[in-house]
Parts: sequence; C-alpha cells; structure tokens
Amino acid sequence: MRTKKVLLLLLVGVLFGSLAFAADSPSAEPAAKSNATDLAKQTQNPVADLISLPFQNNTYFGTGPDGKTKNVLLIQPLIPVSLNEDWNLINRPIFPLINQPAFTPDQDREFGLGNIQYQGFFSPKDPVGGWILGFGPYFEFPTNTDDQLGSDNWSAGPAIVALQMKGHWVYGGLFTHLWSYAGPDPQVNLSGFQPIVNYNLEDGWYLNYSPVISYNWAADSGNAWTVPVGGGIGKVFHLGKQPINAKVAAYYMVESPDNGPDWQLQLQLQFLFPK
Repeated sequence: MRTKKVLLLLLVGVLFGSLAFAADSPSAEPAAKSNATDLAKQTQNPVADLISLPFQNNTYFGTGPDGKTKNVLLIQPLIPVSLNEDWNLINRPIFPLINQPAFTPDQDREFGLGNIQYQGFFSPKDPVGGWILGFGPYFEFPTNTDDQLGSDNWSAGPAIVALQMKGHWVYGGLFTHLWSYAGPDPQVNLSGFQPIVNYNLEDGWYLNYSPVISYNWAADSGNAWTVPVGGGIGKVFHLGKQPINAKVAAYYMVESPDNGPDWQLQLQLQFLFPK
C-alpha cells in the first residue's frame, strides 16, 4: 500500500506540474476566435498537437449479478511535447475514479481510484502518406485503492493510432495491448481497439462513433469479448474565451463478460487550450 501511495503522488505531481507549465505558456492561451469545426476535428485526433483536459463519465447499466449501475470517471489530459522539427511526443495519462457494485455476496459497493494508465505516442508532425500516425508505450500501474477496482499487477504494452482527415470525415483507429509482467494477481493479457469515425457538421457539431472494443486473452471464450455498438453527438463551443468540447454517446453491449453491463452512457466535457 505504501508503494501505491508513493506512485500515485509521483504521477499526480507530474500531471499537475505539466498542466501548470502548459497553462502558463503564452502559446497555450485560449483562442476566442478559433474555428469551432477545426477545433472539433483536432479533438477527434488522439495525437493532435493540442493541450486539452477531458473529463469523461461512463455509466454502465445492468452490471453485476443484480444488474446494478457502475460509474467510471476518466480524467485523461493530453499534453503534447515538441521533440524536434519533425516529431511530437503526446503524453496521455488516464486517471479512473470508479464507483462499482458488488459482484459476490461478501462484497460491498466500492468507490475509489482504479489503476492509472499512461499512453505515450511518438507522432510525426506531418501526415505520412496521408495518414496521421502515433505509436509508443502503454503502461498500467497498480494504484487501485481497493482490490475490486483493478489488478495489483504491473502491465505494459504498445499503443498505436492511425487516422485520416478528409473533408467532413475523421476516421481511423487506436489499438492497445497490455501484458502483466509483475504482481500477485492473475495474468493481464488484454487487447483493445477503438474505431474512430466522425462526421463533422457546421458550427462545431459532429457525429461520433468511437466505442472501445476489447478482447481478454486470459479469460475463457465466453467471457473474452466486450463489444459496444452505438454512437453519439458532440459540439465545440466557447464559454467566454475558453473553448470546450462536449459530447454524449450511448452504446449497447452486443457482447460482454459475465457480470458485464448491458448499456453504456458516455458524457464528456473537454477543456481545450489551442496554440
């Protein structure tokens, strides 16, 4: 537990130090006259050269043996760093706050911090053959405040993103994989794929399809897949001089593990700091 606390404090310190530096940078001042549609397209690019602070709330309905509600708030800032004239490093830590129902009679509903993750994408500043690319490491740290809220293993793997922007369309995908390499819990061996399909309308409005599809290689075949189907709508607007991206989406789980949810409702507010 002491190791978890030290790790958590270190990661939180790095996060807020980076955000404070970014917020104080003259190039990161909010642009009141930024084109809403252009900003919307940037928010749909996981490796955009755009500082942002998203708060994404996911409510899962029909979770557990009694069909209860699970809630996961993801705080996942995007902090780009210019490495040289050709490359950026896009830093994406993910902080999950989880409110989870009991899955067995001897458990209670738990609320706390899940496992913090970090994705680091090395991304060419210019498209390659028309494709916007990013690749790099993906880490998961055992920072969970309760055993119900995440594995106690240390895990790592790759993260790869590729997408195109053509006219009204932004489309592509994000692939991740995690293997556990240390820790006392059962093996982590999890693949994730997030298709990215957006159609941009006028005045910052857009239609969005970006579910997270996963396959758990460590589970039996009947509990391996999580496959959401659905979509949502979003808009970029200004609150004073502050640009904000707001999005709502709903997904039905075509496939999910035992005790997995039936539905997912996603609400997001993303504060943008264009250069």
